[in-house]
Amino acid sequence: MKKGQIIEGMVERVEFPNKGIVRTEDGGRVIVKNAVPGQKVSASINKVRKGKCEGRLLEVLERSPKEQPEADCIHAGECGGCTYQTLPYEEQLAMKASQVKKLIDDVIVPENTDYEFLGIKASPRQQEYRNKMEFSFGDAYKDGPLALGMHKRGSFYDIVDVPECRIVDEDFHTVLTVTLSYFKERNLPYYHKLRHTGYLRHLLVRKAVKTGEILVDLVTTTQIAEGEEEALLAGWKDALCAAAYRGTLTGVLHTRNDSVADTVTNEGTDVLFGQDYFYEELLGLRFQITPFSFFQTNSLGAEVLYETAREFIGDALPSGVDADVAEHGKVVFDLYSGTGTIAQMLAPVAKKVIGVEIIPEAVEAAKENAKLNGLTNCEFIAGDVLKVIDEIEEKPDYIVLDPPRDGIHPKALEKIIRYGVPQMVYISCKPTSLARDLEVLQARGYEVKKVCCVDMFPATVHVETVVLLSHKKADSYIHIDVEFGEGEGKIPVDSIAKRAEAYKPKEKVTYKMIKEYIEAKYGFKVHTAYIAEVKRNLGLPMYDAPNAVEELKQPKKHPTPEKVEAIKDALRYFAVI
Repeated sequence: MKKGQIIEGMVERVEFPNKGIVRTEDGGRVIVKNAVPGQKVSASINKVRKGKCEGRLLEVLERSPKEQPEADCIHAGECGGCTYQTLPYEEQLAMKASQVKKLIDDVIVPENTDYEFLGIKASPRQQEYRNKMEFSFGDAYKDGPLALGMHKRGSFYDIVDVPECRIVDEDFHTVLTVTLSYFKERNLPYYHKLRHTGYLRHLLVRKAVKTGEILVDLVTTTQIAEGEEEALLAGWKDALCAAAYRGTLTGVLHTRNDSVADTVTNEGTDVLFGQDYFYEELLGLRFQITPFSFFQTNSLGAEVLYETAREFIGDALPSGVDADVAEHGKVVFDLYSGTGTIAQMLAPVAKKVIGVEIIPEAVEAAKENAKLNGLTNCEFIAGDVLKVIDEIEEKPDYIVLDPPRDGIHPKALEKIIRYGVPQMVYISCKPTSLARDLEVLQARGYEVKKVCCVDMFPATVHVETVVLLSHKKADSYIHIDVEFGEGEGKIPVDSIAKRAEAYKPKEKVTYKMIKEYIEAKYGFKVHTAYIAEVKRNLGLPMYDAPNAVEELKQPKKHPTPEKVEAIKDALRYFAVI
């Protein structure tokens, strides 16, 4: 296939996150995003590299038998926010569960294939489930009228008005409509991302599901004539306050942002009305949330997610009776803790919970939330997990991980592993990052025990995954039979350490050394990836090797039995095993 070629084919399956695998009539295979399994589509080839072809979806020629006659949202197809509006919810769940299981199965070591996969839990709401939306100002086409909504699918510039978006409720629609109408009348320019000129940038809307409180924040540049802004913002605030809502408008804010990046950056926020926070409730706890606090965007789904995590933790923590906690209480690390939701959920059954989060505003909110809920055994630290855990004096008995989409930094993951806690719970919002980290965790002695998906984002490609990890026993690597006592055949206690030391390599063993040994003894060469795969299967601590980075980059390979035995022989020769 060549770039620019138009192809037609059937979508066989969709791989995470939204990569449709299209099989053409001549047997070719093309990756086409935003397709649905069972559709016949046409696509334009836009990338050909190393035998892989990617195409841009042009048209759905035939609908999938799995699709509904009509999309649930009138903006579907044009708006880039949702992908699966035409797919029944049961089909969405099945597809997401199979995507996650395949990613995990691809990295599970042979001795860990008996892990328990618990499928996927549905979001309590399939529509109007989001408690936060970030809308953008722009135009629907070049030099068109002012628009306020979501990015058009496949476009970095064009904005689609979404007054009837189905994943938020009517109060979001009201705020959106009032704001767009107000600024259209005043003919104010939006911020142009190429020219770096203009005033209007984003509209941030948050609404609590349980309390109904609404917070609105207008994000602009400072590119406005002196003396004009105060009256302009006062008029906008008055227009919002005059509107009718199902919930309660508790705060109207204005944030300044002159950064070049197309993200919401807080360079100063003013309160135009009410307060700069609102309250939400989860699992009986109350949380104060600011415009820039991290908080799960699906409140009811978050309860399902955190209940699943709590079930996984299970009997690892004591019962919650004061005497039991005092005697058997555990120190729990909640890493990447956000506003401290998980930490506060575990606090009643833990001796102490320490949360670490890189966003200072979220840490301050977590501290306030702990006070709000009467919890005195929570400590929250602002900083990068990679650096902060070196400064914490306490050692954890249990670790909960809830990292951002890119997963855990390799160096931070190594430090986490070195704690050697018997169990960990990993909550992931991106299964490809999770799969990468699970490879390292398994290589360093952890087994995957349970996996459960939770759908927090119906109609979209995203899915959350909760994993329970358990550390193997120490004797799963080296087993030395030891008898204590006197007499012939007994090993003196003071020689045990020396015997164990004999199992350790006398020097750092490199791939080059292993390759040269095998070629000299057996007369054939072995690939680095073969060595890495044998080490993975043996459960060796790969990350300690001088070639650690190289090892982790190696894809899974399947050497012949002859080469496996040769590699094992070399590892024995160098006293690695």
